[in-house]
Amino acid sequence: MQVVNRTVQIALPEWLAEATAACPPLPAPVERMAFVVELSRRNVETGSGGPFAAAVFEIGSGQLVAAATNLVVASSCSAAHAEVLALSFAQQTRGDHDLGADGRPPVELVGSCEPCAMCLGAIVWSGVRRVVCAATGADAEAIGFDEGPKPADWAGELRRRGIEVVEGVLRAEAVAVLVTYRQLGGLIYNARAGGA
Repeated sequence: MQVVNRTVQIALPEWLAEATAACPPLPAPVERMAFVVELSRRNVETGSGGPFAAAVFEIGSGQLVAAATNLVVASSCSAAHAEVLALSFAQQTRGDHDLGADGRPPVELVGSCEPCAMCLGAIVWSGVRRVVCAATGADAEAIGFDEGPKPADWAGELRRRGIEVVEGVLRAEAVAVLVTYRQLGGLIYNARAGGA
């Protein structure tokens, strides 16, 4: 078998690069979530990808480390969820696979939706100290997305691993983005149409 590609390249949309470059420190958690929900809305409006966004912030300073939107379809990569990309870009920015390494300011992952099964796994090994989410998995499933087989008490699982979880921050605003995506005929990109 011949190997065709040896690298995976996922480029952020230009508008997203500009938005992250212009982001000042955001000291309040609700400000961080408002930034993330706005990214998800712009991802839908520009046709860049799905209705999800995530960002990694330093907890104390509110300094943005990295942000991403869902780019599954645009990148032809099912792993290109906003959370996975935000964590990956943050790790590259910091030059370390462990975002919780000693001597580094602790960071949080802020997501427009609670993590799916894949993103939950990425969070566990990323080194983040806190996860903040807006919409619920049930909200995403209500428009047709498949959140995968994750523990019913996913937040409790993270807490048992020393990761704080804050749920429901600006949930209504994030749900509005999901609904808009569905109303605009956005692609629901589960592996199989029936989700099974």
